[in-house]
Amino acid sequence: MQIQFFGAAQEVTGSCFMVSTASQRFLVDCGMLQGGREAVHRVRLPFDFDASEIDFVILTHAHIDHSGLLPKLTKAGFTGPIYCTPATQDLISILLPDSAHIQQVDAERAQRREREEPGKYTGLTEPMYDMVDVQQSLEQVVTHQYDTLFSPHPHLRFRFRDAGHILGSAIVECWHQDEANTAPKKIVFSGDLGQNERPILRDPTLIEETDYLVMEATYGDRNHKKENATDAELIRIFEQTLPRGNVIIPAFAVGRTQEIIYKLIQLHQQYSVKPFPIFVDSPLASKATAITFKHIELFDDEAKQVFGRKAIQESKINITFTDSVEQSMALNRISSGAVIISASGMADSGRIRHHLRHNLPRQQCAILITGFQAQGTLGRRLVDGAASVNMFGEKVPVRASIHTIGGLSAHADQSALLDWVQGFKVAPKETFLVHSEPKPATAFKALIERELDWDVTIPQRGQIVKL
Repeated sequence: MQIQFFGAAQEVTGSCFMVSTASQRFLVDCGMLQGGREAVHRVRLPFDFDASEIDFVILTHAHIDHSGLLPKLTKAGFTGPIYCTPATQDLISILLPDSAHIQQVDAERAQRREREEPGKYTGLTEPMYDMVDVQQSLEQVVTHQYDTLFSPHPHLRFRFRDAGHILGSAIVECWHQDEANTAPKKIVFSGDLGQNERPILRDPTLIEETDYLVMEATYGDRNHKKENATDAELIRIFEQTLPRGNVIIPAFAVGRTQEIIYKLIQLHQQYSVKPFPIFVDSPLASKATAITFKHIELFDDEAKQVFGRKAIQESKINITFTDSVEQSMALNRISSGAVIISASGMADSGRIRHHLRHNLPRQQCAILITGFQAQGTLGRRLVDGAASVNMFGEKVPVRASIHTIGGLSAHADQSALLDWVQGFKVAPKETFLVHSEPKPATAFKALIERELDWDVTIPQRGQIVKL
């Protein structure tokens, strides 16, 4: 048995790992690389494997950097099942069509620009996949609940465990029994792990044993702020900004938007923060929020109380979900007092770019960065302190204050990652750190080796490891 790391190796996005046994070949995730021009071109390259030879896919969760190339895989000849949790199925049913729509819009824009500057947009004038490919991939989905064993093949068993990252996110346990009928070997893929005691979702499930561990280390070199410090920072930003400007929050439509809404309701309930108008300017986020409430059984107890119909009504929070382009454009005429939450989370596409274009030049406004920003993205340039950014063919000055709110991250920080690995009663034979840039992975590798004396590897993209 062997594993090959095709994505999320020394980088955060593009999750894709292929496991090969004597009789089967399967992928864990088939995600889209995100961040900058290199990613745009790399993601369009042919797969490094024959898609028709993949027997099935195990999908850890719905985020596009884990699921976004499933239609491309189907288009390339993959016909097998895609296994995931029911909530993940619901979420990709809105995320993948949205991805196809964005690609179509981007391709049409590239076609226009290619006519003006021939050769500059080569390879970008056609979408990677369309709605037909999306629909076909969605028809291949097969769901399994958390904590339930299933066997795609007589020599393989799997089980999804709650990862606490977003709705439906899963840790994957895999057992392989070889043809010689020797003792089965176990591999655990952590997927993306959530932060302990984080709003809405339950804590990640602790796993007690495995032979091999493939684990995320996105924030392996740092800890998030404590909740009370995050609350105080948010209150200060709102009180200082809203009387004279707007607060703009780039947020992923799935997971992050719902957590921010939760936090704003919670601030009002716990600290008597004066209600202010909140605009969720993302049709996709509106759909994702509806799906979130559909799966309220996956919430923790506190979230069930905060998100209860009575609690929301009593909070008097004024939340408006915009849908039309006209409604979105109208938000740019608001000069102060509004909190605008909009996708995408890394500010590289979608309606958020228009809101940033109108509010970045104003020193009265504030931009809240609440999640990981990949290299090359607009969000990363803002975090890194850019004095100006290029948007819509013009240079936009950055005069608004930029705030990185790590305490709202959906990823486990260094302490939470260490807490999770300490749940193993016996050290794995080898641990592979993925979903991380080199610096955080190296720091977390050193921490595990020092604290637990484990064997840890940071694989390179394309590397093959025999297990």
